[in-house]
Amino acid sequence: MKAGMAIIINIDVMLARRKMSVTELAERVGITMANISVLKNDKAKAIRFSTLEAICKALECQPGDILEYEADSAPLLAPGSARG
Repeated sequence: MKAGMAIIINIDVMLARRKMSVTELAERVGITMANISVLKNDKAKAIRFSTLEAICKALECQPGDILEYEADSAPLLAPGSARG
């Protein structure tokens, strides 16, 4: 996981629970295998809500079943470094 990336996508967990292949998920969602791999391997910088919705529909799950927040060890801002 890259430094600063705090959102983890657990598609592989849900695929295993649903006994579904990556190929089948890609077909149901209408995106390429390459893009599923990017999501699976935590390389994605963003995900469209429409894609997230399609993944949830295909896997019969909630966004929280596949998206996980992991707190970064470094603080976002040093105290007193930026004031709005």
